[in-house]
Amino acid sequence: MIRPRNGALLVAGDVVTDVVARHRGPLASGTDTAAAIRLVPGGAGANVACWAAHWGCAEVRMLGRVGADAVAWHERELIADGVRPLLVVDPEAPTGTVVCLVDSEASAERTFLTDSGASLRLGLEDWSDALLDGVAWLHLSGYLLFSEPSRALVALAVRSARAQGVPVSLDPASAGFLKGLGVERFLALVEGVDVLLPSRDEACLLTGLTDAGDAAAELSRRVPLVVAKQGAAGALVARSGTVCARVPAAPATPRDTTGAGDAFTGAFLAALLKGAEPEDAATEGTRAGALAVERVGGRPPRRPARGERP
Repeated sequence: MIRPRNGALLVAGDVVTDVVARHRGPLASGTDTAAAIRLVPGGAGANVACWAAHWGCAEVRMLGRVGADAVAWHERELIADGVRPLLVVDPEAPTGTVVCLVDSEASAERTFLTDSGASLRLGLEDWSDALLDGVAWLHLSGYLLFSEPSRALVALAVRSARAQGVPVSLDPASAGFLKGLGVERFLALVEGVDVLLPSRDEACLLTGLTDAGDAAAELSRRVPLVVAKQGAAGALVARSGTVCARVPAAPATPRDTTGAGDAFTGAFLAALLKGAEPEDAATEGTRAGALAVERVGGRPPRRPARGERP
């Protein structure tokens, strides 16, 4: 059983700007489609960090790479969500941008158009073993596996964490990008990771199996703990080749599913760091996911400032 020591959660991954466009029904090709459009902070890694802080993790740090164009805004947003930003300013690339197309008539399902920008230029020069000082858990966004500089950082970070006895989790992040990377390459890159948190589609892609339970069980032969997120179907917890828990989803009325998996991961890690068993931590994850899909964007609701009325 993984037992984290006392300390901070360090998240390494993507910090991007999300352009969320909520429309009704299919896009009208070649002409206009009415939409409600908002600019919000995002990035799978940053979202996880913010949800972990929102769910009660005492200290959360976020390592990411952004452009000079938006570093001040992203730092302010992370701090406002209770996260300590450790942002590297890229001298050449702009901040990553993701256009999130959300069909409000299709269970708020979303499609991403992704320009990773500076986020996937996080590399070896941005890592130091000192980043693990006072850290109880390291979480890696799977988006870091989709560029050569970031893959090198992942390998170094995992080695450093294992040498210091710090558990490591990773969220595969994108079934679409996983196809391009290749299953065997991905599995080799995550060797040494303690917890894998795939979506249902990612778990099935990584194993070639069509049943989420079978896929989670198979992955847990390679990674000690696998928590497969299934959206409205809840989550599966698997160890040593067996599904040991099926956690139901919390009820929700979806408005925007952007960041729901990140919310699950953040709450799951926060609960785990507070001593919860994985099955109970997964229940916390489903609660956070339900809250996330009822909001626009991938970040948690802000807590009122002291003296401010909610």
